[in-house]
Amino acid sequence: MLTPLPTPAEMSTWDSETIQGLGFPGAALMETASREALNVLLREYGPVTGRTVYCFAGSGNNGGDAFALSRHLLDMDAKVSVFHTKPKKRYRGETRMHLNWAREVGVPIHYLSQTDISTLPQPDIIVDGILGTGFAGELRPDALELIRTLNSMGSHAFVLAIDIPSGLNGMTGQPQPEAIRANATATFEAAKLGLAMPEARTYTGKVHVRSIGIPRKIRENLPTRHYLIEPDIMNHIPVPGLDMHKGTAGHVVIVGGSPGLTGAPHLAALGALRAGAGLATIACPGALAQSIKAGSPDIMTLALGCGPDWDRDCLAQLLEHSRRFDAAVVGPGLGRDPKTVDFLRAFVAEWPTHVVYDADALFALAQTPELIGQFGYHTVLTPHPGEMARLAGVSTAEIQADRIGAVRAFTESTSATLVLKGAGTIVANEVMTCLSPFAEPNLAVGGSGDVLSGIIGALTAQGMPPVRAASLAVYWHGLAGKLLRKEYPMRGNLAHEIADMLPRAAKEHCNAES
Repeated sequence: MLTPLPTPAEMSTWDSETIQGLGFPGAALMETASREALNVLLREYGPVTGRTVYCFAGSGNNGGDAFALSRHLLDMDAKVSVFHTKPKKRYRGETRMHLNWAREVGVPIHYLSQTDISTLPQPDIIVDGILGTGFAGELRPDALELIRTLNSMGSHAFVLAIDIPSGLNGMTGQPQPEAIRANATATFEAAKLGLAMPEARTYTGKVHVRSIGIPRKIRENLPTRHYLIEPDIMNHIPVPGLDMHKGTAGHVVIVGGSPGLTGAPHLAALGALRAGAGLATIACPGALAQSIKAGSPDIMTLALGCGPDWDRDCLAQLLEHSRRFDAAVVGPGLGRDPKTVDFLRAFVAEWPTHVVYDADALFALAQTPELIGQFGYHTVLTPHPGEMARLAGVSTAEIQADRIGAVRAFTESTSATLVLKGAGTIVANEVMTCLSPFAEPNLAVGGSGDVLSGIIGALTAQGMPPVRAASLAVYWHGLAGKLLRKEYPMRGNLAHEIADMLPRAAKEHCNAES
């Protein structure tokens, strides 16, 4: 259901516990890594006999992997050469050991500062072992120049990155400011967090995760904070019993709607129903009830007050019906009138069941940030990057530059579950962070987020814990977007079609599993 995504620091701890704690030889792990990298190269490129291969080795563990790989390539009759970035005396430990072994078996080894690689013949294959996952900060000018040269050379060669493309940040997946553009990446034991970020895909090519022998005991005793949401999370969609009826399938109330914004709550209700909720009711100002219902016989409405606005009288009437509902979705089309902020402040204090806050509710919360600290385990917030920026008091660009960091900072101040939407949506609480594998352009349409909030509402209404409900909803929503891409390859789908695709997405998963 969830695959670990260790940070560079967590991966380093796994390594050190294996080597120093258990006494496993570090050189043996490096040898295994090099053989797994070779297997990836053979799978993605094919036979290497007679091929010209340039291996570039930094001074860290990635460099050691590259030195070891060069021996295997030599044994397979490749025309291999190694170019190291530091003087030989700067290499230590297992990396130095593999450098010496490569030299002793006859691999040509060259110091980069004494070699003009721009004058070398065009290689067939480039192996990138320059910088590893521990790299952070901006590339130094010499490293940046080397990466640019290799990318130029790599446009006519197959490029294999060892563990991570050099120049890529292992936490954020961002180039610093450029990175090796690989055709394939062989990463070891687990994909590092940065490799799972959508921004990294331009640089990684196909990512292969290969085991090098880190014991399961160490991985279990030192769990990661970050995880990739896997397809089998779909197995947690509630299975309908033969005795199920609408009253046992969850009743979701959508609290939203305002003049000019009547479609959003309707879409949220559709999302809830298509995700299996037995009942969906839209609570809205009485004057808007008919336009929000839009003639749909499937959606019920609860008219509050007589006018088009939200006020405390609306809340009093809504609270009278609170026991009917298993979960609430608050915010779609709610509007931004100052009265709405007053309504929301009172709602947060008094509503008794699971709540998903979305859209305009998040705008109101940004005006009253003290409310966020009051949220407990049963609350989910679903901001897009602009809404997240408003909640955090920073720019959208700052959020996008380090989405993981922004999520971590936010969840430290609340017990709620946060869903930061966008390509590679992030689901997090104070304990764990889960990443969606999807980056689907067909979801980038107005109303898509309303559908997602309805899905989360439906799953929590059926008793699912918030972080699991949010993770499943995000994956399900993403899978629906993937299926829509097949029918609308140039986009053009509508938000209600995302909701309509949900049952089919569930069916496609069931068929794939059977």
